[in-house]
Amino acid sequence: MLLHLSTWTEVELYLTQSKGIIIPIGSTEQHGPTGLIGTDAICAEAIAKGVGEHAQALVAPTINVGMALHHTSFPGTISLRPSTLILVIRDYLTSLTKVGFQKFFFLNGHGGNISPLKAAFAETYEYLIDLQIPQADRVQCRIGNWFMGGGVYKLAKELYSDREGSHATPSEVALTQYLYPEAIKPGELDAPATGYSIYSAADFRRRFPDGRMGSHPNLAIPEHGQQFYELAVKELTQSYLEFLAAE
Repeated sequence: MLLHLSTWTEVELYLTQSKGIIIPIGSTEQHGPTGLIGTDAICAEAIAKGVGEHAQALVAPTINVGMALHHTSFPGTISLRPSTLILVIRDYLTSLTKVGFQKFFFLNGHGGNISPLKAAFAETYEYLIDLQIPQADRVQCRIGNWFMGGGVYKLAKELYSDREGSHATPSEVALTQYLYPEAIKPGELDAPATGYSIYSAADFRRRFPDGRMGSHPNLAIPEHGQQFYELAVKELTQSYLEFLAAE
């Protein structure tokens, strides 16, 4: 059930049966010479829809822009500052809490969102109580990073070994190829720059001139993407249902 394709009366009825909602969040950032700029949001949105179907859960519209300041030296990247993203998340949660939602499962496709999300949760818990919103003390938030699931991580290692890298990875590129085969970007790639320290945007582009961090996305194929999709949906459906059932 997709929030943006529902009516308010349908959402009100849903709230009589469940207080949980899935919120996909990604990023709009460079993914090397052959990866789609929307990769992180595309992956999060597709997997969230799959989890929603399996868990009979409401899925919110995707937050497509995240914290990607370190990629802003590459054309096409759009980023929020961490402080801005924290406020965006706080306002999302406040709006939804006011009408009765209590369990917020952020299905995340971008590593740079993890710290701002955790900070936003901490700030929002106290903010909601300060507003004296009914049941504010029952609000709970959790992050589900699709790329960090046990099965997904194991498959990536089996398929790509250390060539998976840490940005513009073949696993995420394969998933976008499965979802949008018409948008596959072929290209010959040299060996990527390696190393994992991230500082400023200018420094990032100097260290990783084509945008990749140790990754070989040319290994990606749509068939791999289907495997990652099915594994991620399975793992995150279980995570969501466990979160929903927990006190």
